[in-house]
Amino acid sequence: MWAQETVAGRLAWRHTSSGVVFRAVPGGTFRMGLSDGELDAVRAIERSGGAEDNLRTFYADAVQAQPVREVVVAPFLIARHPLTVAQVRHWLPEYEDSFADSDSGTARIEDELDDLLAALPFRLPSEAEWEYAARAGTTTLTFRGNEKPDEDQVLDDFADEARTAAAENAFGLAAMGSSNEICADVWIPGYTDAPTDARPRTGDGRRVVRGGAGDLSPWQGCDEWLLLLPATRYEHPDFTAVRPVAPVPTS
Repeated sequence: MWAQETVAGRLAWRHTSSGVVFRAVPGGTFRMGLSDGELDAVRAIERSGGAEDNLRTFYADAVQAQPVREVVVAPFLIARHPLTVAQVRHWLPEYEDSFADSDSGTARIEDELDDLLAALPFRLPSEAEWEYAARAGTTTLTFRGNEKPDEDQVLDDFADEARTAAAENAFGLAAMGSSNEICADVWIPGYTDAPTDARPRTGDGRRVVRGGAGDLSPWQGCDEWLLLLPATRYEHPDFTAVRPVAPVPTS
């Protein structure tokens, strides 16, 4: 089922039947949520004239990603990038995508989401796993620092291996934040009483989505860069990307 190999100079696990490349994310503890330091960094960008719009709504919605708390995460595998159209067709041969320009582009699933999740031999990441993977050991606005991220940080097609490799974070993951990626958790505003061991919060209703900056490309000057922040979270819209996770193989 798994083949270990080197991809872009890093160790990876390839799911042999589908070809999806996974990275092993080490376990650890991190501070999950939108911190005061990150909010100060956003304010600094705004004061410098780097925000195109009024960020009052963003600051008001910050409580949905608070309180910041310490979360323990066990090791896991996560796909190097969201599933592409071609990869989704491995499980759903009749799949057609109205968003992607090519088979190597990110698949944005609409009505087929339940069918895909039922067919995958993997699971969705919890919110905590997703944010931990996106931060890759950093505590800044993005894994690249506290500067305002540019649209060139959005990666939506993975045919160009050099560009994909250049977009990886310290865990070897590309395009974290580019597409709206669905998580296993049900949407609950804020983290009051949330688990501290990276378990998903379950229940009825829409799931949590992370990222989405590439879904608004080309950017329209409405501060779409805020969707690249690892802490940004919202309810599942009508379409979503999928970046599956799996247990670390034992051999």
